[in-house]
Parts: sequence; C-alpha cells; structure tokens
Amino acid sequence: MNGLIQYLYEIKSDKAILWCYLIWYLVTVYFHFDSSPKVWINAIGISAIIGIGLLLSVSSGSSGKGDRWQTFRLFLMPFCVSSFSALIKDQGFIVFISPKISETLTSVLGCAMFLALVFGIKLIKNKAV
Repeated sequence: MNGLIQYLYEIKSDKAILWCYLIWYLVTVYFHFDSSPKVWINAIGISAIIGIGLLLSVSSGSSGKGDRWQTFRLFLMPFCVSSFSALIKDQGFIVFISPKISETLTSVLGCAMFLALVFGIKLIKNKAV
C-alpha cells in the first residue's frame, strides 16, 4: 500500500491524465461491453501492429532494457482506442462523449475522484514534510 501511495504522491500531471483516459475507457467498456470475440481480436491485432510501430519510433536503437511501463502503454493505447471505437460505433457518441448523461457523469466523477485522491495524498505528504 505504501508503494501505491508513494506512486500517487510522485505522479506527474501527464501520467494522471493518462489514468483519467483509462478510467474513461473502463467506464465506457462497462456500459457498452460487447462479448463478440471479433471486437477484441481486432483490437489485439491493431495493438500488435501499431504497438510495434510505436515501439520502433521511440527506441534509440540500443539493445538496453527500455521502460517496461512505457512499452506496455505503447501497446495498451492502440488496443483501447480500437476497442473503444468498436464499442461506441452507432451509439450516438459525440467524439468520445456518451449521449447518456449518466455515463458521461460516471466517467467525469471517476476521473475527479482519482485526481482528488492524488491531490489529497500530495497535500497530506507535503504538510508532513
């Protein structure tokens, strides 16, 4: 638990935004889940192709070990984008915003709660120092 608190204390705003993206994605998957293997197999295929391309674009050509979390994100993002797109197709979304206010509010509240948690941890730890 201390590791998680330390991570949240040290998290930068760019990574916090990425966590909000993931929260938004997970809420959308919850409300629009499709058990069709086609959606998920296509997402995995796109993730592999685009992920390799992204990995090649950020690699320095050295044989040293890279950042495993960055590599994971380079494959996760195309997977999420592809599956998100398939799940919201013909659902009335405006870009990435659900036409159902309850879904949008759930996503916004999930992100706001995460950011409040991060802010609270930073505030408490800064006062303790």
